[in-house]
Amino acid sequence: MKKNEANNEELNEDNLNQEEFQQEENPESAENLTAESALDEMIEKYNKLNDSHLRLMADFENYKKKTGKEKSDLIKYGGETIFINMLPIIDDFERAIAHLPEGDDPVKEGVLLIHSKFIKFLEQNGVKPIETADATFDTDYHEAVTMFPAADESQKGKIIDCTQKGYMFHDKVIRFAKVVVAQ
Repeated sequence: MKKNEANNEELNEDNLNQEEFQQEENPESAENLTAESALDEMIEKYNKLNDSHLRLMADFENYKKKTGKEKSDLIKYGGETIFINMLPIIDDFERAIAHLPEGDDPVKEGVLLIHSKFIKFLEQNGVKPIETADATFDTDYHEAVTMFPAADESQKGKIIDCTQKGYMFHDKVIRFAKVVVAQ
């Protein structure tokens, strides 16, 4: 056993001596291996940094787009609360017009003139009423207050009456139309 161990040690020493001799004899191959591994490490590091840079740039572009959209929405819908607060005034005008006496009354003409100017002002600023006459019930624009049985099959799902007008500000619903629907 001791002989085997001694032989193994001699073989190991011979192998080490041969490797040292080969390195001394061919130092360029050892340097090439270390240079290649260093180059590989540098390339890998470069690829990681490049990937990280590209991801960071993409995140920054997404951030710019998001903040730009938020800014444009803020500008577009900035006066929304003002118009929402004006809607009860429009309702009051329409109730007043419905209860005005028939005929040529200067008060009626004045109220109609003010109402039409008010409606034009709202339309110029992007506020428009939601149409309910002869429309099909749509939960995106309407709120069902009551449902009545339909007189015939063609009336099912149609709006029978509008109890409160709905309004949109640009492409956003600021008040749903409260309607009566045929069932």
